[in-house]
Amino acid sequence: MANDTSLQSFNKIGVVGMGTMGRGIAQLTAEAGLNVVLFDVHAEATREAVTYISTRWQRQVEKGRMTEDQRQQNGQRLIQATELTDLANCDVVIEAVAEKLALKQSLFRELEGIVGSQTVLATNTSSFSVTEIASACHLPERVIGLHFFNPVPLMKIIEVIPGLRTAADVLARALTLGKMMGHFTAQTTDTPGFLVNHAGRAFSTEALRIIGEGATDPATIDRIMVDQGGFRMGPFMLLDLIGLDVSHAVMESIYQQFYQEPRCRPSPLTRQRLAANLLGRKTHEGFYRYGDSGVEVPPEPAIADAPPRPVWVSQEDLCAALALETLVEKAGWPLEKGATPSEQALCLLTPLGEDATHCAHRQGLNARQCVAIDTFAGLDKRRSLMVTPITDAAVAQAAQALLHHDGTPVSTLNDSTGFVLQRMVACIVNIGAEIAQQRIAAPATIDRAVELGLGYPLGPLRLGDHYGGERVLTILNNLQSATGDPRYRASLWLKRRVMLGVDLTTDEGLNYGEQQ
Repeated sequence: MANDTSLQSFNKIGVVGMGTMGRGIAQLTAEAGLNVVLFDVHAEATREAVTYISTRWQRQVEKGRMTEDQRQQNGQRLIQATELTDLANCDVVIEAVAEKLALKQSLFRELEGIVGSQTVLATNTSSFSVTEIASACHLPERVIGLHFFNPVPLMKIIEVIPGLRTAADVLARALTLGKMMGHFTAQTTDTPGFLVNHAGRAFSTEALRIIGEGATDPATIDRIMVDQGGFRMGPFMLLDLIGLDVSHAVMESIYQQFYQEPRCRPSPLTRQRLAANLLGRKTHEGFYRYGDSGVEVPPEPAIADAPPRPVWVSQEDLCAALALETLVEKAGWPLEKGATPSEQALCLLTPLGEDATHCAHRQGLNARQCVAIDTFAGLDKRRSLMVTPITDAAVAQAAQALLHHDGTPVSTLNDSTGFVLQRMVACIVNIGAEIAQQRIAAPATIDRAVELGLGYPLGPLRLGDHYGGERVLTILNNLQSATGDPRYRASLWLKRRVMLGVDLTTDEGLNYGEQQ
């Protein structure tokens, strides 16, 4: 296609498919000041979409978020089409039809006979290759991915995905359109899951793996990730919100498209729950139950009081040891300072990517006296402890009472390599690093897209810098050593930056394309 700067202007945008995503895209387009032609094979769906969008604008007027004049102007930009040929004069046509490859290819072939040669054909696909969709077209260079997120007006991100044949000026126009819509445009390559869905693999799959190992329950993992990790929502609450029918399909699809990449491996638990129709909120039961009053979260186990006893703290990690010793002193419990603990001592270990058993054995300690404490994110908002398979019950009770002395919530785990937060964060960072290594997107784009698209407190590379790349690498190496699972093999991006002592956000000076 010709490289013409006049192509940067847009007069009319077409949207095909008036489901949830199509309605949202049409609303956003009109709010951006662009005329938008709405079409659906079912004429009633188009009329309902206009009514739905108009109602939303009216509510914004009532809440003072939009003026009456703005509402009327937006409404005048919505153009109902009765035939696909009504899109003939559109500068860009965005398809938001059902997620079926043959349907999308057929639609684009039909559109090629209607629209002009300079019209951009954009797909909102979330799972198919843009290149494969474009392969059915006579002009594949005009096809690009514009992946919006639900709800479209509120999720301030659009993934812009050029296929292998997409022309440079088409990419430029797509980036301009995204900017006009007021959304962050995350340019990414045409790979499975693109950027955001790819980056999100660790959050759910690693949580399911922890459950599968019998380390703890879904509610405990969610509490740890929210309280200790600072995430808006835990992985199991999120799976219930999205619906397991959707989430499981995405997990399976990305895993298979990457030819069984272990980092993206799903869990058999979701297939079983899918068969049982435990989909989440939509079926009123998933990992949680949902009643008339909302989600039913099981109460946290009560923590019983225990008499103070001597406490010995491992000195392997001096910063972690200092934090625990300060806690012990504030609680008023006696602190042992010797190189080895007495037989009566409660022994506190601070493993990084190890389980309590291995940590105790490596230090030559009696595992019956030992509990492991996760100091990875500090000890302020929630404290996680882990027992060995033979930790004495009185020792475990004493550890719980000590950690809870000031009222801070405490989560107790069965022995697990890497606790919960450590391994979850390490896997999130590792997949983000691998996305950067594969040049799927620029480091800054990866972080911003994940923050906007997934709601993480920090993007994966910034998250790694926050906790320390060296500590994340240690966790991954210990996980892989303990399990033998290539799922935990560290990305070369991570290894190299730790070796060089630089931030994980440090790119290699390559041109990834300008990000808006």
